[in-house]
Amino acid sequence: MADVTQRVLALLATLQTGRAFSTDELVARLDVSPRTLRRDIDRLRGYGYPVQTRPGPGGHYRLTAGTAMPPLALDDDEAIATLLGLATFAATGSAAEGSLGEAATRAYGKVDQYLPKRLRHRAAQLRASLETSTTVGPSVSADVMATLAEAIQHRHVITFDYVSKHGSATSRRVDPYRHVHHLMRWYLLAWDVQKDDWRVFRIDRISRLQASTSTYTPRPLPADTALDYLRQGLGKERERVVLTVEAPLPAVADAFKYQEAEFVALSDERTRMVLMLDTWQWLLLGLAFLDADFTIHEPSGFRAACRAFGARLLDHE
Repeated sequence: MADVTQRVLALLATLQTGRAFSTDELVARLDVSPRTLRRDIDRLRGYGYPVQTRPGPGGHYRLTAGTAMPPLALDDDEAIATLLGLATFAATGSAAEGSLGEAATRAYGKVDQYLPKRLRHRAAQLRASLETSTTVGPSVSADVMATLAEAIQHRHVITFDYVSKHGSATSRRVDPYRHVHHLMRWYLLAWDVQKDDWRVFRIDRISRLQASTSTYTPRPLPADTALDYLRQGLGKERERVVLTVEAPLPAVADAFKYQEAEFVALSDERTRMVLMLDTWQWLLLGLAFLDADFTIHEPSGFRAACRAFGARLLDHE
Protein backbone atom coordinates (compact mmCIF):
# COMPACT_ATOMS: atom_id res chain seq x y z
CA MET A 1 0.00 0.00 0.00
CA ALA A 2 2.47 2.56 -1.28
CA ASP A 3 -0.12 5.31 -1.79
CA VAL A 4 -0.20 7.34 1.43
CA THR A 5 -3.79 8.58 0.99
CA GLN A 6 -5.11 5.08 0.37
CA ARG A 7 -3.17 3.78 3.36
CA VAL A 8 -4.43 6.49 5.72
CA LEU A 9 -8.02 6.01 4.53
CA ALA A 10 -7.71 2.28 5.24
CA LEU A 11 -6.40 3.05 8.73
CA LEU A 12 -9.23 5.50 9.36
CA ALA A 13 -11.85 3.03 8.15
CA THR A 14 -10.44 0.42 10.54
CA LEU A 15 -10.41 2.75 13.53
CA GLN A 16 -13.94 3.99 12.76
CA THR A 17 -15.33 0.60 13.73
CA GLY A 18 -15.10 1.95 17.29
CA ARG A 19 -13.01 -0.78 18.90
CA ALA A 20 -9.44 -0.59 20.17
CA PHE A 21 -6.63 -2.11 18.09
CA SER A 22 -3.18 -3.14 19.24
CA THR A 23 -0.12 -2.17 17.19
CA ASP A 24 0.33 -5.79 16.08
CA GLU A 25 -3.28 -5.97 14.87
CA LEU A 26 -3.01 -2.79 12.81
CA VAL A 27 0.39 -3.71 11.39
CA ALA A 28 -0.93 -7.08 10.24
CA ARG A 29 -4.25 -5.74 8.94
CA LEU A 30 -2.74 -2.86 6.97
CA ASP A 31 0.47 -4.64 5.97
CA VAL A 32 2.75 -1.82 7.15
CA SER A 33 5.67 -1.48 9.53
CA PRO A 34 5.22 -0.19 13.10
CA ARG A 35 7.11 2.95 12.12
CA THR A 36 4.79 3.62 9.16
CA LEU A 37 1.79 3.00 11.39
CA ARG A 38 2.97 5.62 13.87
CA ARG A 39 3.46 8.13 11.05
CA ASP A 40 -0.03 7.47 9.69
CA ILE A 41 -1.52 7.86 13.17
CA ASP A 42 0.22 11.25 13.39
CA ARG A 43 -1.23 12.17 9.97
CA LEU A 44 -4.75 11.37 11.18
CA ARG A 45 -4.24 13.54 14.23
CA GLY A 46 -3.00 16.31 11.98
CA TYR A 47 -6.23 16.06 9.97
CA GLY A 48 -8.20 16.53 13.20
CA TYR A 49 -9.08 12.92 14.06
CA PRO A 50 -8.62 12.30 17.82
CA VAL A 51 -6.72 9.00 17.99
CA GLN A 52 -6.19 7.89 21.59
CA THR A 53 -3.07 5.89 22.43
CA ARG A 54 -2.46 3.62 25.39
CA PRO A 55 1.25 2.68 25.59
CA GLY A 56 2.85 -0.36 27.22
CA PRO A 57 1.57 -3.93 27.64
CA GLY A 58 -2.05 -4.19 26.50
CA GLY A 59 -1.63 -0.88 24.69
CA HIS A 60 -3.89 0.08 21.83
CA TYR A 61 -5.10 2.77 19.44
CA ARG A 62 -8.70 3.96 19.50
CA LEU A 63 -10.58 6.69 17.64
CA THR A 64 -12.45 8.82 20.17
CA ALA A 65 -15.16 11.42 19.72
CA GLY A 66 -13.84 14.83 18.73
CA THR A 67 -15.17 18.30 19.42
CA ALA A 68 -14.82 19.55 15.83
CA MET A 69 -15.59 17.94 12.51
CA PRO A 70 -12.33 17.10 10.73
CA PRO A 71 -11.96 16.91 6.93
CA LEU A 72 -14.11 14.15 5.51
CA ALA A 73 -12.04 11.18 4.39
CA LEU A 74 -13.82 10.65 1.07
CA ASP A 75 -12.43 9.43 -2.19
CA ASP A 76 -13.54 11.11 -5.45
CA ASP A 77 -16.54 8.85 -6.09
CA GLU A 78 -17.75 9.16 -2.48
CA ALA A 79 -17.50 12.97 -2.61
CA ILE A 80 -19.56 13.11 -5.81
CA ALA A 81 -22.14 10.68 -4.39
CA THR A 82 -22.42 12.79 -1.21
CA LEU A 83 -23.08 15.99 -3.13
CA LEU A 84 -25.55 14.36 -5.52
CA GLY A 85 -27.35 12.72 -2.59
CA LEU A 86 -27.71 16.04 -0.78
CA ALA A 87 -28.86 17.79 -3.97
CA THR A 88 -31.46 15.10 -4.65
CA PHE A 89 -32.74 15.15 -1.08
CA ALA A 90 -32.90 18.94 -1.04
CA ALA A 91 -34.96 18.86 -4.25
CA THR A 92 -37.45 16.34 -2.90
CA GLY A 93 -37.95 17.84 0.56
CA SER A 94 -39.62 20.90 2.00
CA ALA A 95 -37.70 24.17 2.32
CA ALA A 96 -39.38 24.97 5.65
CA GLU A 97 -36.98 26.04 8.39
CA GLY A 98 -35.79 23.07 10.44
CA SER A 99 -36.94 20.51 7.86
CA LEU A 100 -34.76 17.78 6.38
CA GLY A 101 -34.97 19.42 2.96
CA GLU A 102 -33.77 22.76 4.30
CA ALA A 103 -30.94 21.08 6.22
CA ALA A 104 -29.87 19.21 3.08
CA THR A 105 -29.85 22.48 1.16
CA ARG A 106 -27.59 24.11 3.75
CA ALA A 107 -25.27 21.09 3.88
CA TYR A 108 -25.08 21.01 0.09
CA GLY A 109 -23.85 24.59 0.13
CA LYS A 110 -21.04 24.01 2.60
CA VAL A 111 -19.93 20.37 2.42
CA ASP A 112 -16.88 21.26 0.34
CA GLN A 113 -15.50 23.13 3.37
CA TYR A 114 -14.98 19.78 5.06
CA LEU A 115 -13.48 17.94 2.11
CA PRO A 116 -9.73 17.45 1.64
CA LYS A 117 -8.19 20.21 -0.48
CA ARG A 118 -7.65 17.91 -3.44
CA LEU A 119 -11.44 17.36 -3.75
CA ARG A 120 -12.76 20.87 -3.06
CA HIS A 121 -12.26 22.15 -6.60
CA ARG A 122 -14.01 19.16 -8.14
CA ALA A 123 -16.89 19.44 -5.67
CA ALA A 124 -17.28 23.14 -6.47
CA GLN A 125 -17.37 22.35 -10.20
CA LEU A 126 -20.07 19.74 -9.70
CA ARG A 127 -22.17 22.06 -7.55
CA ALA A 128 -21.90 24.90 -10.06
CA SER A 129 -22.93 22.69 -12.98
CA LEU A 130 -25.85 20.86 -11.34
CA GLU A 131 -29.56 21.68 -11.50
CA THR A 132 -32.39 19.58 -10.08
CA SER A 133 -36.15 19.73 -10.50
CA THR A 134 -38.27 20.09 -7.39
CA THR A 135 -40.80 17.52 -6.24
CA VAL A 136 -41.93 18.73 -2.85
CA GLY A 137 -43.03 16.14 -0.31
CA PRO A 138 -44.47 16.63 3.18
CA SER A 139 -42.16 18.54 5.51
CA VAL A 140 -40.38 16.44 8.13
CA SER A 141 -38.42 18.02 10.97
CA ALA A 142 -34.76 17.09 11.27
CA ASP A 143 -35.10 17.38 15.05
CA VAL A 144 -38.04 14.94 15.08
CA MET A 145 -36.07 12.45 12.99
CA ALA A 146 -33.07 12.72 15.32
CA THR A 147 -35.26 12.31 18.43
CA LEU A 148 -36.93 9.24 16.95
CA ALA A 149 -33.58 7.73 15.98
CA GLU A 150 -32.26 8.16 19.51
CA ALA A 151 -35.41 6.64 21.00
CA ILE A 152 -35.21 3.68 18.62
CA GLN A 153 -31.54 3.14 19.44
CA HIS A 154 -32.05 3.25 23.22
CA ARG A 155 -35.52 1.60 23.19
CA HIS A 156 -37.18 4.55 24.87
CA VAL A 157 -40.97 4.86 24.95
CA ILE A 158 -42.21 8.00 23.20
CA THR A 159 -45.40 10.06 23.24
CA PHE A 160 -46.74 12.39 20.56
CA ASP A 161 -49.86 13.96 19.09
CA TYR A 162 -50.97 12.51 15.78
CA VAL A 163 -53.36 13.62 13.04
CA SER A 164 -54.81 10.83 10.88
CA LYS A 165 -55.43 11.08 7.14
CA HIS A 166 -59.06 11.90 7.99
CA GLY A 167 -58.03 14.81 10.21
CA SER A 168 -58.79 13.31 13.63
CA ALA A 169 -56.26 14.14 16.37
CA THR A 170 -55.13 11.67 19.04
CA SER A 171 -52.37 11.34 21.62
CA ARG A 172 -50.18 8.25 21.29
CA ARG A 173 -47.74 6.33 23.50
CA VAL A 174 -45.61 3.89 21.51
CA ASP A 175 -42.46 1.78 21.42
CA PRO A 176 -40.57 3.00 18.32
CA TYR A 177 -38.78 0.47 16.09
CA ARG A 178 -37.92 1.75 12.60
CA HIS A 179 -37.88 4.76 10.28
CA VAL A 180 -39.05 3.92 6.78
CA HIS A 181 -38.69 6.10 3.67
CA HIS A 182 -41.08 5.06 0.90
CA LEU A 183 -42.47 6.92 -2.13
CA MET A 184 -41.59 10.42 -0.90
CA ARG A 185 -42.93 9.81 2.61
CA TRP A 186 -41.31 9.11 5.98
CA TYR A 187 -42.99 6.58 8.28
CA LEU A 188 -42.50 5.28 11.82
CA LEU A 189 -43.13 1.62 12.65
CA ALA A 190 -44.03 1.33 16.33
CA TRP A 191 -45.89 -0.78 18.89
CA ASP A 192 -48.90 1.22 20.05
CA VAL A 193 -49.13 0.71 23.81
CA GLN A 194 -52.82 1.70 24.06
CA LYS A 195 -53.89 -0.32 21.00
CA ASP A 196 -51.68 -3.26 22.00
CA ASP A 197 -50.75 -3.73 18.35
CA TRP A 198 -48.35 -2.64 15.62
CA ARG A 199 -48.99 0.69 13.90
CA VAL A 200 -47.38 2.75 11.15
CA PHE A 201 -47.41 6.56 11.51
CA ARG A 202 -46.65 9.25 8.94
CA ILE A 203 -43.85 11.24 10.56
CA ASP A 204 -44.98 14.53 9.01
CA ARG A 205 -48.23 14.15 10.99
CA ILE A 206 -46.44 13.81 14.34
CA SER A 207 -46.19 16.79 16.72
CA ARG A 208 -45.31 17.42 20.36
CA LEU A 209 -42.93 14.48 20.32
CA GLN A 210 -41.47 13.54 23.72
CA ALA A 211 -39.03 10.74 24.52
CA SER A 212 -39.32 9.31 28.03
CA THR A 213 -36.71 7.57 30.12
CA SER A 214 -38.87 4.43 30.25
CA THR A 215 -37.54 1.56 28.16
CA TYR A 216 -39.35 -1.30 26.48
CA THR A 217 -38.56 -4.94 25.81
CA PRO A 218 -38.17 -5.42 22.04
CA ARG A 219 -40.58 -7.63 20.11
CA PRO A 220 -39.96 -9.44 16.84
CA LEU A 221 -40.96 -7.30 13.85
CA PRO A 222 -44.38 -8.18 12.39
CA ALA A 223 -42.82 -8.86 8.97
CA ASP A 224 -39.40 -9.61 7.50
CA THR A 225 -38.70 -5.86 7.38
CA ALA A 226 -40.48 -2.67 8.39
CA LEU A 227 -40.83 -1.81 4.71
CA ASP A 228 -42.61 -5.12 4.05
CA TYR A 229 -45.07 -4.36 6.84
CA LEU A 230 -45.66 -0.85 5.50
CA ARG A 231 -46.34 -2.21 2.02
CA GLN A 232 -48.79 -4.75 3.42
CA GLY A 233 -50.71 -1.95 5.12
CA LEU A 234 -50.70 0.30 2.07
CA GLY A 235 -51.92 -2.58 -0.06
CA LYS A 236 -54.87 -3.62 2.11
CA GLU A 237 -57.37 -1.71 -0.01
CA ARG A 238 -55.64 -2.45 -3.32
CA GLU A 239 -56.00 -5.25 -5.82
CA ARG A 240 -53.26 -7.21 -7.53
CA VAL A 241 -53.17 -6.31 -11.21
CA VAL A 242 -51.31 -8.49 -13.71
CA LEU A 243 -50.88 -7.53 -17.34
CA THR A 244 -48.65 -8.15 -20.33
CA VAL A 245 -47.57 -5.15 -22.39
CA GLU A 246 -46.18 -5.42 -25.93
CA ALA A 247 -43.29 -3.07 -25.18
CA PRO A 248 -39.72 -3.39 -23.86
CA LEU A 249 -39.21 -3.43 -20.10
CA PRO A 250 -37.36 -0.05 -19.86
CA ALA A 251 -40.25 1.72 -21.61
CA VAL A 252 -42.89 0.07 -19.41
CA ALA A 253 -40.93 0.80 -16.22
CA ASP A 254 -40.58 4.45 -17.23
CA ALA A 255 -44.29 4.82 -17.98
CA PHE A 256 -45.18 3.42 -14.54
CA LYS A 257 -42.27 4.93 -12.59
CA TYR A 258 -44.58 6.46 -9.97
CA GLN A 259 -46.34 3.17 -9.24
CA GLU A 260 -44.99 0.39 -7.07
CA ALA A 261 -44.66 -2.41 -9.60
CA GLU A 262 -42.70 -5.51 -10.51
CA PHE A 263 -41.50 -6.01 -14.09
CA VAL A 264 -40.33 -9.13 -15.91
CA ALA A 265 -39.00 -9.07 -19.48
CA LEU A 266 -40.72 -11.88 -21.39
CA SER A 267 -38.79 -10.89 -24.53
CA ASP A 268 -37.09 -7.79 -25.94
CA GLU A 269 -40.51 -6.38 -26.88
CA ARG A 270 -42.83 -7.90 -24.25
CA THR A 271 -43.09 -7.21 -20.51
CA ARG A 272 -45.11 -8.77 -17.70
CA MET A 273 -46.09 -6.25 -15.00
CA VAL A 274 -47.62 -6.74 -11.54
CA LEU A 275 -49.06 -3.74 -9.66
CA MET A 276 -51.15 -3.12 -6.55
CA LEU A 277 -53.85 -0.57 -7.42
CA ASP A 278 -57.05 0.64 -5.76
CA THR A 279 -58.76 1.72 -9.02
CA TRP A 280 -58.43 0.72 -12.66
CA GLN A 281 -58.04 4.37 -13.72
CA TRP A 282 -54.40 4.36 -12.55
CA LEU A 283 -53.58 2.10 -15.50
CA LEU A 284 -54.84 4.42 -18.20
CA LEU A 285 -52.25 7.18 -18.31
CA GLY A 286 -49.24 4.86 -18.33
CA LEU A 287 -50.74 2.62 -20.99
CA ALA A 288 -51.71 5.63 -23.12
CA PHE A 289 -48.14 6.92 -23.07
CA LEU A 290 -46.81 3.52 -24.07
CA ASP A 291 -49.07 3.34 -27.15
CA ALA A 292 -48.68 -0.44 -27.13
CA ASP A 293 -51.02 -3.42 -27.09
CA PHE A 294 -51.66 -5.00 -23.70
CA THR A 295 -53.57 -7.80 -22.04
CA ILE A 296 -54.99 -7.52 -18.50
CA HIS A 297 -54.88 -10.98 -16.96
CA GLU A 298 -56.35 -10.09 -13.56
CA PRO A 299 -58.52 -8.96 -11.89
CA SER A 300 -61.52 -9.46 -14.11
CA GLY A 301 -63.12 -6.26 -12.77
CA PHE A 302 -60.24 -4.13 -14.06
CA ARG A 303 -60.41 -5.87 -17.44
CA ALA A 304 -64.16 -5.22 -17.74
CA ALA A 305 -63.80 -1.58 -16.65
CA CYS A 306 -61.07 -0.88 -19.21
CA ARG A 307 -63.14 -2.58 -21.95
CA ALA A 308 -66.13 -0.43 -21.05
CA PHE A 309 -64.03 2.71 -21.06
CA GLY A 310 -62.69 1.84 -24.50
CA ALA A 311 -66.23 1.36 -25.75
CA ARG A 312 -67.20 4.84 -24.46
CA LEU A 313 -64.26 6.38 -26.33
CA LEU A 314 -65.37 4.67 -29.54
CA ASP A 315 -68.89 6.02 -29.06
CA HIS A 316 -67.50 9.59 -29.15
CA GLU A 317 -65.51 9.30 -32.36
